[in-house]
Amino acid sequence: MEINFCKSILEHINDGVYIVDTQRNITYWNRGAELISGYSGEEVLGRSCADNIMIHVDGQGANLCGESCIVSQTLASGIETSTEAYLKHKQGHRVPVRMQVIPIVKAGKITGAAEIFTQVSARAAFQARIDELEKLAYVDPLTLLANRRFTELSIEARLDELKRYQWPFGLVFIDVDHFKDINDTYGHKTGDKVLSMVARTLMESSRSFDLAGRWSGDEFIVIMPRVDSGQLAEIANRFRALVESSALALGSEVVRVTVSVGATLARGDDTGTSLVDRADQLMYQSKAKGRNFVSSDA
Repeated sequence: MEINFCKSILEHINDGVYIVDTQRNITYWNRGAELISGYSGEEVLGRSCADNIMIHVDGQGANLCGESCIVSQTLASGIETSTEAYLKHKQGHRVPVRMQVIPIVKAGKITGAAEIFTQVSARAAFQARIDELEKLAYVDPLTLLANRRFTELSIEARLDELKRYQWPFGLVFIDVDHFKDINDTYGHKTGDKVLSMVARTLMESSRSFDLAGRWSGDEFIVIMPRVDSGQLAEIANRFRALVESSALALGSEVVRVTVSVGATLARGDDTGTSLVDRADQLMYQSKAKGRNFVSSDA
């Protein structure tokens, strides 16, 4: 009765909760875990949490499912562990989460562990922005990011703030590498899914006050207020690393892409055209350096 009552509570919370045995096989998976990860209980129960399910990475794209796995650390030490990471959603994009792993002890012996993970993205702020953009018809229908027109207006607004109040901002120009090959190999429907995956990764890993927009085709722009040169380069590289670690499952096949990135700080004498052109040229420098690269003049 008590166990059923506890499970009933877990099924009605928004946090993801799953339980593993000492071999890291998943024995319980709540509704919150389904909502955050996209994986249903039927798809994961009985499988190892390291079995190509969420594949956590850090902000630089480094895999955390090996020696850095906090579930393994908790099972070995019996000590509660926590960290922040990015899980891989079933649809391929990356989702930032805060994870806490608690050992399960019976009769003085560790019998498993429970992981609680909470989404820490700016989803609420993003959804409010989407609602506003939809009213103004400024949403790109495929990616649900701001469309080019709204992105252009936002750049002009940030430039006006820079000239009036000296409020700094940066612009990141992102282009998907070899995207034509994706369309030629898998078809445009899969190409659209890849663009949506990249867009979701950018949205989920942006700050709540950044604006991510689709510029054209496979090009994206992120406008980043209140950044210095170091922060701009760091976040731009985070975008690159998280896209690289994302993956779109097509039956037994997995599609992965990389991006080339140009990042620049706005200047007092910039126009919208000069700012975007400079970031675009930096992006092409990244292409020339072999792609999957960030070039910054900040």
